[in-house]
Amino acid sequence: MVADLIAPRGFHASMLAMDGGMMLYWTIATLACAGILHLPPAAMYQGYVDPVIDAWNWSFAPLDLGFSTLGLISVALLRRRNALWKHVALLSLALAFCAGLMAISFWALRGDCTLSWWLPNLLLIAVPARLIILLIGKPEKDAA
Repeated sequence: MVADLIAPRGFHASMLAMDGGMMLYWTIATLACAGILHLPPAAMYQGYVDPVIDAWNWSFAPLDLGFSTLGLISVALLRRRNALWKHVALLSLALAFCAGLMAISFWALRGDCTLSWWLPNLLLIAVPARLIILLIGKPEKDAA
């Protein structure tokens, strides 16, 4: 169906920004972990030097890199006019939403309301929620 090959307005830009940004974040985090790049603790999340908090942050790497990879695959599939793009995109967006919600929940429970860490995670909730709603769309009425 041709309609399945039409993405909602802003889909490409949103996916590329969200998924590319997440890949960039983990590239920087990896370079910092390897000692190649220095990140000042004051610019990072509360507890940045705490091994338990750092482990919590790194526990998101598979989820974040997974949804980012799927998101970029969905964009590539859409460009190739492969109808599977929508299913891959929905999975990516659901995982991104969960990652953002988990992070916000954690920071809220800790009482840390640092805007520089909340904003990206709130975007990981809002952008996927908007795109999921647009992708699912209104249910079609029965032809009967």
